[in-house]
Amino acid sequence: MNTYPSKTNMLGKILQSYSFIFVFFIIFLVYAMTNQSLSWGATMNIFRHSAVIGITALGMGLVCLTGEIDLSAGSTLALISGISVVVFNLTGGNIPVTLAFSLTMGAFLGFINGTLVGVVKMPSFIVTLATMLIYRSLAQYFCQHIEKSLIGGGSSVYKMTSGAAGYDMMYAFGNEKIATIPIVGIVLMLFTAAFVYITNETKFGKKIYAVGSSEKGAFMAGINVRLMKMNAFVIMGIMMGAAAFLWICMNGSSDPATTGSSYEMYAIAAVVLGGVAMSGGKGKMIGVLFGSLSYTVIDKIIIALKMDSLINDAIKGVILILVILIQIAGPQIKEKLSTRRLPMLKKSEKSEDYVTVPA
Repeated sequence: MNTYPSKTNMLGKILQSYSFIFVFFIIFLVYAMTNQSLSWGATMNIFRHSAVIGITALGMGLVCLTGEIDLSAGSTLALISGISVVVFNLTGGNIPVTLAFSLTMGAFLGFINGTLVGVVKMPSFIVTLATMLIYRSLAQYFCQHIEKSLIGGGSSVYKMTSGAAGYDMMYAFGNEKIATIPIVGIVLMLFTAAFVYITNETKFGKKIYAVGSSEKGAFMAGINVRLMKMNAFVIMGIMMGAAAFLWICMNGSSDPATTGSSYEMYAIAAVVLGGVAMSGGKGKMIGVLFGSLSYTVIDKIIIALKMDSLINDAIKGVILILVILIQIAGPQIKEKLSTRRLPMLKKSEKSEDYVTVPA
């Protein structure tokens, strides 16, 4: 006799695995109900407003899959975007050099975090809390002490020189659309596709999940746990470099005091909304995209309801706590229900969730 899962049980597993999609559509439905002037263009703009957070969240998701966290994301964005503006102005608007610098600097800053966490084995919370302060401070310090012409002539903001050769092209890249879809939104979707492929289809991705599920088990299986964690932070840094480049393309400037402020929290929220477990080893990278979109839509709902902007982060914080509670309570409730059903299964020797078919 062979036992196969029933259709009802399989449907339940699908709903559980891809719940982030249903959560997004529910949130979007609420947004549509609160915004009477919703149009196709406004809907597509969700991708634009999610681009930087989404790319940050993808890197954060990879770090979280290893069981770690990066609190320096927002400060990293401010530092890289600010210095990238300086490089842009210094090179007379050379776009390839500016992009290469952003990605390289991001990899270097990620390498610092990764070395301290992965190799030195310091707690990621403490390491990235420290680098959060360091990177933000450096961004503000350099803005005050670098020659004014290199920061666009201002005194407290890094500003791209509007007359530089590549200015118009970069600004168009950050603000134009292709077939009504913002270019930066397309970039976000391409990055998401790459991360989905890496985590699902490559040995590297499987090792990331193994490290997050059980460091000891991964080590016993021959995986270099320290190297994998360091690599995750380096990739996180590269993603921050890409996010910083998009930021200056979209805005043409970077304020060292406010750019990326609280973005690490927003990225973590997007990761959690996307179903990635903070404990590591569980979740899908495609969920991070929907989590980022959901978080952006939540922000738009708050604006549409004309609520006091000062309460904005409080509402987001409550939502984040609720989602984490669901993540923690869900498996516990499921385990208790399974435990209660065991005696019933022994008596009847047949489960309602399974269909018995002759061999």
